[in-house]
Amino acid sequence: MRSIKTSVRALCLAAAAVAVAAGTVTPAAAAPSDTRNTKAMTWTFLADGPDGTVRVGGGPLSNPYQGDTATSTALPVLCLKVDGSPAPAGITPDFYAGWAKGTVAATNPIRGTRLTSLAAADGLCANTFGAGWRMAEFHDGKYGPNLGSSGGWSFWAYGDVPVGTRFWTYINDQPANPWS
Repeated sequence: MRSIKTSVRALCLAAAAVAVAAGTVTPAAAAPSDTRNTKAMTWTFLADGPDGTVRVGGGPLSNPYQGDTATSTALPVLCLKVDGSPAPAGITPDFYAGWAKGTVAATNPIRGTRLTSLAAADGLCANTFGAGWRMAEFHDGKYGPNLGSSGGWSFWAYGDVPVGTRFWTYINDQPANPWS
């Protein structure tokens, strides 16, 4: 009985190989797969500032182009509530260290794979801290006349975030997000 099953299996495999070679079917390997990044961009605490402000940014470990941290890692999400706060004395916003016009905070750690969209990340921030909170973005720092220009790489905001921790932070013009 075993030899009949083996012969039938071999015949089926041979027929499948002929069908693939003839182009009448495609191999299973050509089936669509999950093409999401396995790495995403993270930021960290960079400095304390005046009047309860902090500077957050990528630092030397961040990769805003391809991501720097495995999305299987559990990290807090860096959240921001923009409320129009003016920059306090002692902070001079520039392209690389703008003013975010608000407050930052960090959620509890969550695996990057659970952040399936910007809406999911924004929802986590809002559910954790309240209405108006959303995931912080690479270009949230403002500078120039009336803080009308957007910079990148870091920004200042009011708040308190853990020192020595990396945070999921998104970038709106590169595929370095957990959901990209």
